[in-house]
Amino acid sequence: MTRLMTALKERRFESLNWRTGLTKTRYVVLGKEADKGLLFRLFLYLILIDTAYIYLNPILFMISTMVKNANDLLDPAVSWIPRSIYTGVLQDAWTKLRYPTAFTISTLLSLSVAVFQTISCAVAGYAFARLDFPFKRFWFFCLIVSFIVPTQVVILPNLIAASQFGLMKTYIPIVAPALFGHGLKGALFVIIYRQFFSTQPKELEEAAKIDGASVFRIFFRVMLPLAKPAILVVFLFSFVWTWNDYYLPSMYLNGVKDVPLSMGISQISAVLDQQAKEFGPSIFDEPLKMATSFLIILPPLLLYMFTQRWFVEGVERTGLVE
Repeated sequence: MTRLMTALKERRFESLNWRTGLTKTRYVVLGKEADKGLLFRLFLYLILIDTAYIYLNPILFMISTMVKNANDLLDPAVSWIPRSIYTGVLQDAWTKLRYPTAFTISTLLSLSVAVFQTISCAVAGYAFARLDFPFKRFWFFCLIVSFIVPTQVVILPNLIAASQFGLMKTYIPIVAPALFGHGLKGALFVIIYRQFFSTQPKELEEAAKIDGASVFRIFFRVMLPLAKPAILVVFLFSFVWTWNDYYLPSMYLNGVKDVPLSMGISQISAVLDQQAKEFGPSIFDEPLKMATSFLIILPPLLLYMFTQRWFVEGVERTGLVE
């Protein structure tokens, strides 16, 4: 009887150990919570790797293509890694773009629009978030509509107005709307500021009012310093979108000699197409386009690399992501 009881206890203990081991294995694989298990992490890393590949593959292909020489371009065995680095195409793209001049124009244009939009959209966003004025909801609805309506829909009356005021072939029609909280994606920036200011405690403004501060003083001395995350997000978005914008410069600056970098690749492509019709295609046409694209996207990439930490923090604090 004693031996039987001992055997039952040992078997029960072995069964308990087996169940404990199974539970630990399940916790390792599935996790105590849905987002802590090995399967979830494996799935997450798989998604991240696929996403990184989607974004990095064009850039790596661009760099690989633009540094190949004629032999590597004609050799089907050379796919990604060239046998030697050839910088002649990059130098040719630098010359054809007139890079120093185009870079200066793009930088000044993007900085001007970004600074004006950062300030004017902050004022408009604060007004929608904190102030009461007639037809407030109606004007905010109009703001949403202006964000939804594509630029191409309203470009014709804008072109007519710019022509009547003699502003064609100038940068004023691109920069001027930014002074009034509009311009490229201006409505989105107002919404970002409105979202941020709406989350701030009203006690700060009430304390400033008790001290006799006016609305403008409250905005510039109390609320605007708190909006540094939103300011950074709006400034970077505005700068990069203006830098990459091709449509508005192509409408207002058609026929201008000195143009931003965003128009450079279209001009080079047009020249290459014309040369291909007259003399036949060249093996360096595609590498030249790749080199041109690389020179255009390089400054925004470097800007993001040096500001990504503050940018991500700003996006989180402005309420764009939860």
